[in-house]
Amino acid sequence: MDISSLSLNELRRLQTKVEAEIRRRSDTAKKDLLKRMQKLAAEHGMSLNEVLGQEASEKPAAAPKKAAAAKPVKKAAKPVSVVKFRHPENPAIGWTGHGRKPQWVIDWLAQGKALDELRADAAALTAA
Repeated sequence: MDISSLSLNELRRLQTKVEAEIRRRSDTAKKDLLKRMQKLAAEHGMSLNEVLGQEASEKPAAAPKKAAAAKPVKKAAKPVSVVKFRHPENPAIGWTGHGRKPQWVIDWLAQGKALDELRADAAALTAA
C-alpha cells in the first residue's frame, strides 16, 4: 500500500482504523493468553490466582482496609498547629511558622525587622 498518495483526511481515517485494529488484536491476544495460562494452571491442579499469588494477597488486603479506617483517627488525633507569629497591624492574621512564609512576614523581614517582634504572646493566643 502506497500511503504517499493519500490525502490528509484519508491518512487520518487510516490511522483511526489502524489504532482500532491494534486494540482489537491486543485484546484478543490477552484473552487467548489468559485462557492458555488458566488451562496450564488447571493441568497442575491450581487456579491462575494461586499461581499468581492473588489469593494469598487477598487475605492481607483486609488488613489495609482496617488500617485505612484507622487513618482518620490518626488524622483527628494530630495536634492543631499553634499560631506563633501575628500580623503587626491585624492580629487576626497569624502564621504557625511552618510552610511558606506569608507575604506580610517577607515584607517585615525585608524592612530589616526581626521575626521575633512578630511572635504571638500568650495573651494574644488566648484572645484569638
